[in-house]
Amino acid sequence: MNISAKIILKSGKDQSVRRYHPWIFSGAIKKMHGEPQEGDLVEVYDNKDELLAIGHYAIGSIAIRVLTFDQEEVDFEFWKKRIQNAFNLRKMLGLHYQNDNNTYRLVHAEGDLLPGLIIDYYDGTAVVQLHSVGMFKELNNIVEALKEVIGDDLKAIYNKSEATLPFKAETGVENGYVYGESNIEWALEYGNKFKVNWEDGQKTGFFIDQRENRKLLGQYSKGRKVLNMFGYTGGFSVYAMKEGAELVHSEDSSKLAIQLTNENIDLNFEDTSRHDAFAVEAFEYMKDIKDKYDMIVLDPPAFAKHQKVLHNALQGYKRLNQRALEQIAPGGILFTFSCSQAVSKENFRKSVFVAAANANRKVRILHQLTQPADHPVSIYHPEGEYLKGLVLYVE
Repeated sequence: MNISAKIILKSGKDQSVRRYHPWIFSGAIKKMHGEPQEGDLVEVYDNKDELLAIGHYAIGSIAIRVLTFDQEEVDFEFWKKRIQNAFNLRKMLGLHYQNDNNTYRLVHAEGDLLPGLIIDYYDGTAVVQLHSVGMFKELNNIVEALKEVIGDDLKAIYNKSEATLPFKAETGVENGYVYGESNIEWALEYGNKFKVNWEDGQKTGFFIDQRENRKLLGQYSKGRKVLNMFGYTGGFSVYAMKEGAELVHSEDSSKLAIQLTNENIDLNFEDTSRHDAFAVEAFEYMKDIKDKYDMIVLDPPAFAKHQKVLHNALQGYKRLNQRALEQIAPGGILFTFSCSQAVSKENFRKSVFVAAANANRKVRILHQLTQPADHPVSIYHPEGEYLKGLVLYVE
């Protein structure tokens, strides 16, 4: 383990570290002994010279992402142990090769004590996303640890970090296979098939975090007329079709997303006559659909990636939900989500409350939703609870 610097925190700025929060902000640093480069390992001390943590140094607001709060070697055995612990949790949850599912999140950054690292698993292929230069420098250890932990079930590892690493770091990383090759045709989720394109698609190719929420939607879909807004892969549409929706319409502004939705519908159903898909802007589509649908799904991309645009994001959620609540048929069910980390559960719910009041509809909350168990949230890092959802009954 090569420690490049000793970092001293200002008086009083050690409290969040003592509460095991994994981020140390640049404003908390009093001085540095050494000249750490982006991604280097550093030790963090209080101003009385007590070791608090070891982590990856970064240039920016979050200066250190903590790997451990103990005095321990950050070597290959460290990475193997952390990935083994993450894998054991997924096996305990019954996600590793249960009969009707071969897709799950294997490593969820801070939720698995590995800040800056995301790994999604698709039927033998691990798709890795590195969000820090420190994790980029550890890629070889991560690859070897995955091979040892998963064993013969692992066929390939694909590194998709070209767009997630800080561009100023000039890592030169390119997306591509770092182990084996993959020939899987689809991801399987509760028996539903989905084409996954981690090479060209968003994120790692599929939004695994909505798995349990898609299943719940299916339970309400029988006989309903369903509109799936911001559909991307058509995940919610497939579940609604499977569980007997009268009709399902999918919307996305991207023609490529609509093409993927239609491919997934074709993959799962011989008769696709109940489904149609539209490449159109969301507010334009919802302008005049009064009482046409009695179930609507709102799963937009993140409106706020940081606090500076929080106000605008909350206004966006309010406008979007108000439009849906004004248009949905009486007795309708609205599934509405926010995947913005900067938007708290309370703020999201408040936006939807204002939307309901402005729409002058009687609304009841049936479910409050979040991300599934393979996207765990560290109790010390509430920011990790990024997915918020409400299921509303609208009279």
